[in-house]
This record gives sequence, structure tokens and C-alpha cells, in this order.
Amino acid sequence: MTLIDSKRPSKLYYFSERSSLERSLSLGEFRLSPPIADLPAQTGAGGFLVLSLMQTFDGTLFDALPHVDAYLVVHNAEEFGERLHRAVQKTLPSWAGIDAAVSYGAPSPLGRIFSKAKNQASENEWRFAWRPMQAGTSLHPVVIKIGSIEDIAELHSRHD
Repeated sequence: MTLIDSKRPSKLYYFSERSSLERSLSLGEFRLSPPIADLPAQTGAGGFLVLSLMQTFDGTLFDALPHVDAYLVVHNAEEFGERLHRAVQKTLPSWAGIDAAVSYGAPSPLGRIFSKAKNQASENEWRFAWRPMQAGTSLHPVVIKIGSIEDIAELHSRHD
């Protein structure tokens, strides 16, 4: 039996455009999407919808992703994860969800959705993932609202 350390980090970081992050902070609005690698296979029980955050701050993302001009710091990742899973369960009741750190350079015991190449290790990603329990379910992005997270997160600009 493999033991999986699924303890969430104390903080998570979410990078995006400021206007999107303002909605995330005030409404708890987040977009779940199929991971880019899964886009060709958009149907079937093997597909997932994901939300990815980082476990550590990485300012180099601002240079790598020109549209990114701000970030959220989630100060209570445990509470955030619980709120997110509850909201997704209400919106997608026949889906199963899990979250964990992505494994870099070695297969994750949780499968391909939590595994990436070693050269991507700087991403230090914490991934929330959901999959449909019924085969043939189409995977389209879904916007989830978990309510304001202003009590557990704060918004920063690129130059803060």
C-alpha cells in the first residue's frame, strides 16, 4: 500500500489577470478546466477538470506569462480546499474530487493527472482535480463560486 501525503501546504498562490483575481477574492470565482495535455480527449471517465495553484511564490511567472499581472495569496489552504470541494460537489454532484501536490519526474500514485516532467518542477503545483463518475461526460470548463475568500486570502499586484 502506498502512503500519499495529501496534507495541504499552509499557503497557496494563484497567478492571473487582476480583474479575474478580484472576482476570485470577492466572489470566490474560479474556473475549472481540462488540463492542456487532456484537451484532445475531451470525453470519457478518464478526463478531468482542474484548478492549479502554486505552493510557493514565483515572481518569474510574470515574465513567462505576459497577461499575468497579479496574484492571490491564500493564507489558509486547508479552508480554501474545503470550501472549493463543497462548492464543486453542489455544482457537479456526480463528480469525484481530490487535491494533492504534483509529482515531478516520477509517476504520482494518484495517476497521470498529478504527474509532470522533471523539467517542470519549478511550477511547484498544488492541483485540485475532479473527474466524472459516468463515462461519456463532456468536459467543458466550469466556473465555480465558493463565496468571498477575503477572510483567508489577499490580492497583490506584480510590483507589491
